[in-house]
Amino acid sequence: MKQNQFEKIKNGKGFIAALDQSGGSTPKALAAYGITDEAFSNEDEMFDLVHEMRTRIITSPAFDSNHILGAILFEQTMDRQIEGMYTGDYLAEKKGIVPFLKVDKGLAEEKDGVQLMKPITNLDKTLTRANERHIFGTKMRSVIKEANPESIKAVVDQQFEIGKQIIAAGLVPIIEPEVDINSPEKEKCEEILKAEILRHLDNLNNDEYVMLKLTIPTKKNLYKELIHHSMVVRVVALSGGYSTDVANEKLKTNDGLIASFSRALSQDLNVNQTNETFNATLEKAVKSIYEASV
Repeated sequence: MKQNQFEKIKNGKGFIAALDQSGGSTPKALAAYGITDEAFSNEDEMFDLVHEMRTRIITSPAFDSNHILGAILFEQTMDRQIEGMYTGDYLAEKKGIVPFLKVDKGLAEEKDGVQLMKPITNLDKTLTRANERHIFGTKMRSVIKEANPESIKAVVDQQFEIGKQIIAAGLVPIIEPEVDINSPEKEKCEEILKAEILRHLDNLNNDEYVMLKLTIPTKKNLYKELIHHSMVVRVVALSGGYSTDVANEKLKTNDGLIASFSRALSQDLNVNQTNETFNATLEKAVKSIYEASV
């Protein structure tokens, strides 16, 4: 199964859906879906509601392997079930979609123009559980806001250091050093970031494969070298706060870059939609993102 999944992610046509909003971003995700914080009185109820939302998305006929290669899950989603199956198994076996897991614990405070990841506590235990739940790969996010070479180096160093721990556990890490789309130095940040990523890629062993999740670059096809690097399974793009239409248009100008959108995938979905309207709305988003990714 893992080799089949590796080939699908590396060579398949489609995009990776990001369904990995965690504790801090869950209320925003629910609010966008039409569920206010008045609908829940504690964290357990909040996570029950977000799992219902994700279940509705994943079980929709529009959420299919003809357009979607993989899906990134939040830890609680991985540990919950859909129709009596763990979410990763449901995705792989019922949908033919490769499951990934968000493993970071959020961002540290901004310092010197970047936000490193907070310490990832109990990562080994999480990776063991991910293997038990038949997860293929992981994802972890940092943020870059200023073109500070030393700070960007620190972001990439941290990502690859933890990435190697994930590789050792038999999973494929998605390295995600996001460049803030609102940074006045966005293009310069991306040039520095590319050089730092290449430095690490060139030092990987021949069995240490990674994926990259990057902000759509200001300079067209900036990441072509990364996309074709022998140790990179796939390079995917985050929507970064762009609307679906804007993200898709920017994505189309970058050959070989595919989407891994979150908000842009679900922005028009609402809890009060009929199943017919919900599925049609999701299908429209899925097809537009797919077309921008192939």
